[in-house]
Amino acid sequence: MSAVADAARRRRSRSKVTDVAPTHEQLLDAVRSAATVADHSELRPWRLIEFRGDDRLVVGRSLADAGGAEGHARDKLTQKALRAPLIVAVVVSPRESRKVPYWEQESVASGVAHLLSLVLDDEGWGVFWRTGVLTRAPEVAAAHGLREGEQLLGWLYVGGREGQPDEGKTRKLLDPERFVSTL
Repeated sequence: MSAVADAARRRRSRSKVTDVAPTHEQLLDAVRSAATVADHSELRPWRLIEFRGDDRLVVGRSLADAGGAEGHARDKLTQKALRAPLIVAVVVSPRESRKVPYWEQESVASGVAHLLSLVLDDEGWGVFWRTGVLTRAPEVAAAHGLREGEQLLGWLYVGGREGQPDEGKTRKLLDPERFVSTL
């Protein structure tokens, strides 16, 4: 089995992480690797927004605003953004193209997010991808400074792994025969 296949089989979402996070430079190196995803015409129709420290509360407050949360419910929703020391917002930033439709550009941005989560996981970080019904709410877009035509795909929450490493463990694999067919 290749190193990539092995890494993919080990990858899992980690909803509980420690307060340690990759540095900005480590994140940039991981993004450099994730940016190798297939990208028709090399449009790079994506961008990432890095949130650390109190800046993470922008995410929580925008979700609370979008959901109309008040009082204790607002505080609880806002504090969820502090569950990881690093939050990376994944934005599809489509480019004008006669050859590459929007859906394909959104797929590239999703591919970058997934490959970034795989790279970070393989480097020993805990990662989980968060989305939800409020992800594309106007309040959330405004708080993230999205430009016209851009849409938020979700957030990668990144931190140190809790507990023991998963050396030698693989996740339960599906039966590919159920998903692969021929004509």
